[in-house]
Amino acid sequence: MGCHGDDPEVDVSGVSAPLAAAPLAMSGKLKWVTDIEKSVLINNFEKRGWTQVSESDDWNFYWMSVQTIRNCFSVETGFRLSDDQLVNHFPNHYELTRKDLMVKNIKRYRKELEKEGSPLAEKDENGKYLYLDFVPVTFMLPADYNLFVEEFRKNPSSTWIMKPCGKAQGKGIFLINKLSQIKKWSRDSKTSSFVSQSSKEAYVISLYIDNPLLIGGKKFDLRLYVLVTTYRPLKCYMYKLGFCRFCTVKYTPSTSELDNMFVHLTNVAIQKHGDDYNHVHGGKWTVSNLRLYLESTRGREVTDKLFDEIHWIIVQSLKAVAPVMNNDKHCFECYGYDIIIDDRLKPWLIEVNASPSLTSSTANDRILKYNLINDTLNIVVPNGEIPDCKWNKVPPKEALGSYEILYDEEAAQADGSERDLRNRPGQAFGFKGARTREAGRSAPTTWK
Repeated sequence: MGCHGDDPEVDVSGVSAPLAAAPLAMSGKLKWVTDIEKSVLINNFEKRGWTQVSESDDWNFYWMSVQTIRNCFSVETGFRLSDDQLVNHFPNHYELTRKDLMVKNIKRYRKELEKEGSPLAEKDENGKYLYLDFVPVTFMLPADYNLFVEEFRKNPSSTWIMKPCGKAQGKGIFLINKLSQIKKWSRDSKTSSFVSQSSKEAYVISLYIDNPLLIGGKKFDLRLYVLVTTYRPLKCYMYKLGFCRFCTVKYTPSTSELDNMFVHLTNVAIQKHGDDYNHVHGGKWTVSNLRLYLESTRGREVTDKLFDEIHWIIVQSLKAVAPVMNNDKHCFECYGYDIIIDDRLKPWLIEVNASPSLTSSTANDRILKYNLINDTLNIVVPNGEIPDCKWNKVPPKEALGSYEILYDEEAAQADGSERDLRNRPGQAFGFKGARTREAGRSAPTTWK
């Protein structure tokens, strides 16, 4: 009873991972399978004394590639998972992790909130969302070509970024600032017109954030890890040890540098080929370092507000896809969120990754990813016991490691704070509730 299919992009890393804190008490032999040969995974399974089996055996825990999950839940090749089996993706995770579908779901969510008359969907005098404007203006190509042209002509000096919907690691991305470039792209894609969509790879085109916050003159983005254990009701955890990824070359909005990806794209898969890439720190900062830097340069209050808004937009994006997500009880998922901060300290959600890279670019990176897997396993497989999907197990506080509960819909409804979502981001600070300036005491955030 196995799933078949391999991820062609998995690369084998033979490095041994450093030791993290020993996992919680183990009982029973859990049987595991993975089709991702990464030491940060395998060392975590072995450390727990779990038994490796093949995918055709009876297994309890399968850490699989997104390709395999597709086969696992497909109508033709799929099978019913039993109560003692757990997998690391939701069947239709792509509703969040495909660039085009994420935007489509967020647009639908905004419209629904608007219909309900939710204060969240409030707009300014130009018709722009005051609180739900956290994804750059985006169109699907070829389908939305005419809408895109209309938008482009409103602001012809803008720069746009084109991305293939289904690719990762910066592949196939380019920037444009003239309509002629997109027409050329269309011709080069050997399509007679923008209408015949079937044969052509779908792209998204988004307004490029050309005023990014720079540190040391360089552009960076934030990679944050978010674990979802259930969508309905929504329960998600934020990993505290996210990081910033820097470009190796100083940023310039100059149009002459539009094709220099070392200036514009932070993906390590791209940056590691740059002459100035640092193999010791890999062009990365921890989120806590970023926070300290911003507190000292911009002040504590605006920094708190920024991070509160980041957490808020992550919860909103999950709420946007929750109604369409197949909330299978055998599933959990650890997402890699990519956020860009502009020079007005406004966070933008760029994309969400379903299988964040487990390849380590530096020693610190390996430690972080090893501990990320360790803490994830402690939450989704409490005490390392054989899973039982019939039980809604709540992990004990000490099992959370570096995770914190970001949002617990059930708890919010129980204590009446589901009015939380009627509140705007930035009305309350912090993760767990932060110190209110006036009273100097801890106040729970209103939206979780």
